Amino acid sequence: MGRQRSFIFSNLLAALPVAALLLGPLLSSQAVAAFEMPPKNPYLADSNYAMGHGDSAQQDAVPQAGPIGPTRVLDERELQYTFTGPGFFGINTSGVYADGRRAFWGNGLDRLVKLDYDSYQIVAEKFFPDVERYSLAQSEQSIAKFEENNSGPFAIYNAFREAGKLRDLSNIYTLLDRDNTYYVGSKSGLITAYGDQDPQDSRSPIVELRHFRLPAEVSGPIMGLNMTYDGWLIAATEHGYLVAIKRDFSDYRVVRINHSEGAENKSTGPAGYGWIRNGFAIDADGGIYIASQEHMHKVVWTGDQLSLEESDGAWSEPYLNGWGHGSGSTPTLMGFGQEDQFVVITDGQPQMNLVLFWRNAIPDGWQQLPGAPSRRIAGQLPVTMDDPGLTEIQSEQSVVVAGYGALVVNNHPRNIPWYLPRQAGALLVSYLGSNPLHQPYGVQKFEWDPAARALKLDWVNAGVSSPSAVPIVGVGSDTVYLIGARDNQWTLEAMNWDTGESRFHYVIGGQRYNVLFAGTLLDDDGRIHYGTPWGRVRLDIDESP
Repeated sequence: MGRQRSFIFSNLLAALPVAALLLGPLLSSQAVAAFEMPPKNPYLADSNYAMGHGDSAQQDAVPQAGPIGPTRVLDERELQYTFTGPGFFGINTSGVYADGRRAFWGNGLDRLVKLDYDSYQIVAEKFFPDVERYSLAQSEQSIAKFEENNSGPFAIYNAFREAGKLRDLSNIYTLLDRDNTYYVGSKSGLITAYGDQDPQDSRSPIVELRHFRLPAEVSGPIMGLNMTYDGWLIAATEHGYLVAIKRDFSDYRVVRINHSEGAENKSTGPAGYGWIRNGFAIDADGGIYIASQEHMHKVVWTGDQLSLEESDGAWSEPYLNGWGHGSGSTPTLMGFGQEDQFVVITDGQPQMNLVLFWRNAIPDGWQQLPGAPSRRIAGQLPVTMDDPGLTEIQSEQSVVVAGYGALVVNNHPRNIPWYLPRQAGALLVSYLGSNPLHQPYGVQKFEWDPAARALKLDWVNAGVSSPSAVPIVGVGSDTVYLIGARDNQWTLEAMNWDTGESRFHYVIGGQRYNVLFAGTLLDDDGRIHYGTPWGRVRLDIDESP
């Protein structure tokens, strides 16, 4: 989520290769893909998923292979469900501790937890102060209501009641560093570092290590966290401030992004429609890529300062914004090493475009594309989902990128009852997202052609539904995975990354397994896991003959 969830939940409230498949999950990406993966950030946890969208490049692509099918209904013994309380949309994987184990670190509405990497059970828990604590009994009651009925006015009412608790969701933006320090950024401008009471013990109690309050001159809620490749924590606020902070919180730097004057007064709707709405990406050379309401920006971390100077490689360029609310996607990096290099977003057109910006120097002789508002734009194509009648589609998710491929999904419900406001679409694809009446269909992939120097449509799969999940690419199996739905049951959908062909699907089950805008994740052993309205679930697939 795309760490984009603050917008989503404000809307809820306002609404009232086959051989490679057989080699297993540790196969490297280079074995099946002739493209570069992002360089590993040495200051993030030594795992495949240390922060939202995986790593500093924000690709939602990992080198592991995932499940290989075939299509079937999963056995209950293959479903590892853990109650964590509400709001656990993402979770980060630690490096290997001195005890030889890993842990998952995550937080939700009322607590932080560590899950044992092997058992997927809670080994440590710490509640936030001054918030309501939610119980297992409450979760079971809620799940039962949606299992009984997830259609019609009463189900919508229940969904609204459930979404109501998310108004208190604050600690959304997190990352886990190489010391297994877990940083949490809040809406109030406070960043808290948590760690282990015994740093050698993966099962040690969670303790608060230190706090950092954004300086007085910095305003606006924190909208994302990331980390430079020399170990500075970067935070961005809704009002256009960028802050670089030493990991021990002993020093910081501040810059205000170009065009942000008066950003505190530029909200275009309810909370989440501010001047900056999403997270941001960082490259190994200090480039920080962040989208504001009408511009894409590159700010450069020089190793000591945050620079807006063109001489340092910084730039700010416009993108189309016909609906007025800006991009709903977290910028994603594409291209590494000797490849063409871009930053990718969806724009702010009512029918959004996929847009590629040249990250660094614009090639000599490059001509501005017809209809593009900036010469820096390398590609700009509308998202159609292969539907000639489509006139409106917007995303609140990061674009999924692997190699030169870029993928988006349709999260717009097929039907919105007449008595609900427009923004209630988020309600229908979240708590009621498996319902055939509302669930959206369509996955679309674009591809950059380096020989033609052009962005092209690669494929559309109009038969797969991804109501609200953030997909992930298992590069080792050349497969994109997402949590979808069929016949009012939640499913794991697997598609060939190169062709879009559906490879298989697993039927997971009923409303306990709702994905609710969480990321579809692959752990370091290739097991799928994701968040639900009240917990976490991992698919421990029995692939024996």
